[in-house]
Amino acid sequence: MQNIYKVTLLLLILSITSCTDVVDVEVQEGTKRLVIQASLDWKKGTSGNEQSVKLSTSTEFFDTTSNTAVTGASVSVTNDTSGAEFIFTDQNNGEYTTSEFVPVMDQSYTLEVVYNGETFTAQETMTPVTEITDLYQGREDGFDDEELELHVEFTDPEDEENFYLFRFHKLGDLLPEFEVGNDEFINGNEIDTWYETEEDEDTDKIEAIQPGDVVTVEMYGVSEAYYNYMDILIDQVGGVGIFSATPVAVKGNCVNLTNPDNYAHGYFRVTEVEKGSYTFE
Repeated sequence: MQNIYKVTLLLLILSITSCTDVVDVEVQEGTKRLVIQASLDWKKGTSGNEQSVKLSTSTEFFDTTSNTAVTGASVSVTNDTSGAEFIFTDQNNGEYTTSEFVPVMDQSYTLEVVYNGETFTAQETMTPVTEITDLYQGREDGFDDEELELHVEFTDPEDEENFYLFRFHKLGDLLPEFEVGNDEFINGNEIDTWYETEEDEDTDKIEAIQPGDVVTVEMYGVSEAYYNYMDILIDQVGGVGIFSATPVAVKGNCVNLTNPDNYAHGYFRVTEVEKGSYTFE
């Protein structure tokens, strides 16, 4: 019996030490594509004339050193009713800006990007958003009733379909968090949605909201198409794990008129946004 224990122990040691080998995984390289970040957001209470579009190229998964900024492109946005064209000036760092944009609610706009002899285009409609009526803190509605959460109250407009994008950012955190919502079951009602930070499963570090923390919230009125795009994107980013579905490329609304197979990543959106900030007590 003692010999059996010794053999079992030896096999256990061998199995543990054998797991220390380094495995080099060859990651397949994808096609380098143009990435268009064209979010024309009209903040309530402003003229909305200053807007920017960012252009870059996609890189390999582990590449963090390459300069991906795209310069030398031609970028413009056109009001589809009046024909007014707004030219975005190349800032030579991947950003293209204008101070002449004129936002009109419920107006359709067309984006055109000309890069490397190819023309990319997308169309979207300026979508309104309702006002945030209240921001307050609580502890009862989150996943953990001992932790602080931020509540966002607003009234959904009646007799129309509405789609929302929420951006939450706790001051000091590297990245914001996004959520989407629609009024399928809440049309015309006063809505109370909430935001709560969660435990980081990778580090087991609890990053719960504490008194003194500042959280900013941005609520966007978005189109149904953009809502569906972000819903898939958020689900893929948050669902990466051993039992999760394999992420696939999520195509935006930017179409390559010259070479349809060489599509661009990213999305052209035209939205109204309501912003707020809350300091926890």
